[in-house]
Amino acid sequence: MGSYFVNDLTATAAGPSPAEDGLLDVTVRLWCDELLPGSAWVWELLRRGELTRKGMWHPLSPEERRAWLSVALASRQYQRRDHPADSPPGRVFTLDGRQVVDADSFYCALGEAVNGPGGYFGWNLAAVDDCLRGGFGAMTPFTLEWRHSDLAKSRLAGDDRNPDAFFEVLLEIFRDRGVDVLLR
Repeated sequence: MGSYFVNDLTATAAGPSPAEDGLLDVTVRLWCDELLPGSAWVWELLRRGELTRKGMWHPLSPEERRAWLSVALASRQYQRRDHPADSPPGRVFTLDGRQVVDADSFYCALGEAVNGPGGYFGWNLAAVDDCLRGGFGAMTPFTLEWRHSDLAKSRLAGDDRNPDAFFEVLLEIFRDRGVDVLLR
């Protein structure tokens, strides 16, 4: 269903296995930078086949949205196993800006717009740029119809000196990679 890179593995206990003579049971502790607290329930939704509706991430807290994105990234190949090829160029994807309250909710909405419920299409600006190079569900050029974009833009505000910085960089990335963004 997915995988994480394990940074460190420590054996904490070992003893004879009750399963069979000659076997040894070993208890290990794993350390993984990518496994975020709060992601277990999202993995469980995926395992049970219940990650089937758009918007399941809407009520989540900021920390839970980040965990959602980590599972979307780690499980993307599993989720796309029935349609591993990118959508062909020329598609129109619709992003609903009403649910965008911060950068992570934007990435959840974008992943869902391109790849469906639980979909991944970046979890930071550099990752979105990578996804636009292909292999993540959509081949450019394509059109992104961003509904309620003004509301989303106001919620994606940067610092006081340049409140539109995130939005402007995002649009520049899309433009540079051949995405026609229709702000509605």
